[in-house]
Amino acid sequence: MDIDEIFGNSRVVSPPTKSAVYVWGYNQSGQTGRKGEERNLRIPKQLPPELFGCPAGFNHRWLDIACGREHTAAVASDGLLFTWGANEFGQLGDGTEKGRKQPKKVKQLQTEFVISVSCGAHCTAAIAEPREKNGTEMTRRLWVWGQNQVAFHIPSGYNEYGQLGRGVTCEGLQGARVISGYAKFLDEAPELVKITHVSCGEYHTAAISDKGEVYTWGLGSMGQLGHCSLQYGDKELLPRRVVALDGIFIKDIACGGVHTCAVTEKGALYAWGGSQAGQLGLGPQTGFFSCVPNDSKTIFRNIPVLVVPTGVQLVACGHSHTLIYTKDGRIHGWGYNSYGQAANERSTYAWYPSPVDWCVGEVRKLAAGGGHSAVLMDACSLKELCEFRLADTITLANASEIEDVASRTGSDALVRLCGRLREHFLDVGDCNSEGDEFGVGRT
Repeated sequence: MDIDEIFGNSRVVSPPTKSAVYVWGYNQSGQTGRKGEERNLRIPKQLPPELFGCPAGFNHRWLDIACGREHTAAVASDGLLFTWGANEFGQLGDGTEKGRKQPKKVKQLQTEFVISVSCGAHCTAAIAEPREKNGTEMTRRLWVWGQNQVAFHIPSGYNEYGQLGRGVTCEGLQGARVISGYAKFLDEAPELVKITHVSCGEYHTAAISDKGEVYTWGLGSMGQLGHCSLQYGDKELLPRRVVALDGIFIKDIACGGVHTCAVTEKGALYAWGGSQAGQLGLGPQTGFFSCVPNDSKTIFRNIPVLVVPTGVQLVACGHSHTLIYTKDGRIHGWGYNSYGQAANERSTYAWYPSPVDWCVGEVRKLAAGGGHSAVLMDACSLKELCEFRLADTITLANASEIEDVASRTGSDALVRLCGRLREHFLDVGDCNSEGDEFGVGRT
């Protein structure tokens, strides 16, 4: 079986002919895959093909990559899944609790063709199809393992919050294995569901079926599961359909620390869960918004609420912030913004969707972490490559000149970036700066 058999005509984005894995950041548990004792990797570095068992100069094609709190997972174009980093909850899927600094294949999934992967804080989930057809219809299955907040078809690890979807809570390392693939509805009989997309939050998980339905399970104390009431106190031990979204076809979903966002087929964005940092995009709320009585002063919504009515294509949730990419080619962010991860503005909280005007080119994928964000972009033309270079060299001194060039070449994002740079230094009263504080102008 090859990649074209798996994706067929349903593929939205073709896999690249060449690709590479770049890593950076905190490295206490070896999650960057780098040898040595360096605690932080501040500059992105490419992982050599030898780390993945390939000869030097070999060009792997990569389908997907995901990061947990201190572990990493990547899917190669041959359907193999590699994991590395921390493993105290069995999140690497090798049946042990021993971490490692180098990527290794998840052996128990070598009979499966892995299509996509998602990582929670201490867990991992993957969607895969059997490599052998055996004369039967191909069935995509959801596999999960690690700390138990994300299981539906294959769990391994701990199960404190029922996040592995087994219907019980338990402690101790549990080996990866396939269990019955069913979804639990309140007052309804379980039925088989074909999962097409999955996202892991810190202690909860969400999945989309081929019918556009949303299922959630795990910890739900902040409303992040989207149910008015929970069957097991503050958690759901089995996957349960979000009935508030019935009749709405969902095409994309993302889980944050305690919130969840979903994009509809028509481009609307719904959000639910915790909102203390403004991650739902509803403004500086001061009340309790659960659909059930509660004396708590905690700010959250138990059921999905419409945030953006149209135009949304992609969504990503960080721990306490949210990013979207819209049809007009712009990125917007909101939520906790202490490190500038959600918006250009300098405030600690971005309460409403705010434009992020530093991206030039076509956005392929968004990613959001605890205090940082990332964007995967296509830059195929010479014009776009020039835009990237100009965006990296803007200072207050040359902003007008670059803006003029951008205006004449139709580079709208670059024009907006130049304008925001000038506005920023007018606000802070520093007309002599070269742009370093704004995060541009560095070479």
